[in-house]
Amino acid sequence: MDLASLLEISPGVTAVIGGGGKTTLLRTLGEELAGRGHGVLLCTTTKMLPFPDIPLALDKASLAELARTHRLVSAGTLLPDSGKLTAPPAAMEELAALFSYILVEADGAARRPLKAHAPHEPVIPPQANQTILVAGASGFGRPIRESVHRPEIYAALAGVSQEDLASPETEAAAAGREALHDRIYVNQVETGEALDLARRLAELAGCPVVAGSLREGVYAPC
Repeated sequence: MDLASLLEISPGVTAVIGGGGKTTLLRTLGEELAGRGHGVLLCTTTKMLPFPDIPLALDKASLAELARTHRLVSAGTLLPDSGKLTAPPAAMEELAALFSYILVEADGAARRPLKAHAPHEPVIPPQANQTILVAGASGFGRPIRESVHRPEIYAALAGVSQEDLASPETEAAAAGREALHDRIYVNQVETGEALDLARRLAELAGCPVVAGSLREGVYAPC
């Protein structure tokens, strides 16, 4: 079973938030869904680097043209100072009329595997029918101050110190109190130990959890 099926990606808007791996997750899901013959758009409500080999629409005219000629498209507004993309050049309702699936990177994590959120984060489109939280297994067993973006918020949510180790227990507590997601994808699960940690998180999370490795292309429900 592919990752899009395991995560139960449905037509419409899916938001992806949390730790490192979001952009690769968007690409993986987009390729799977486009491979089934669906029109798929990859975009962001924050900032992300362009996909080097996926057609990019920077205005409404090119967006409509690419939607007619390609199954997998990315869109955004280019930020000249950083080379990154921000929000696409059309409202979400207009995008939904062009593409069956819209996958949105709705968060940033400064390359940390785990993430807590400031009051202005994440930027989840109101049209989203599902929000997936990404957690990197490489963050478990390391001090929260090192493995988490916004560690002070995460530690407060989990009721621990920033010097304590991140774990499935702290992740379940912090994510549970934020209550921003519908399911969790645990990335970087490439060893039996990492799989055991993902299963511990699944026992505590109160929502569906899928574990796997985007690098190796192996996934399984927990």
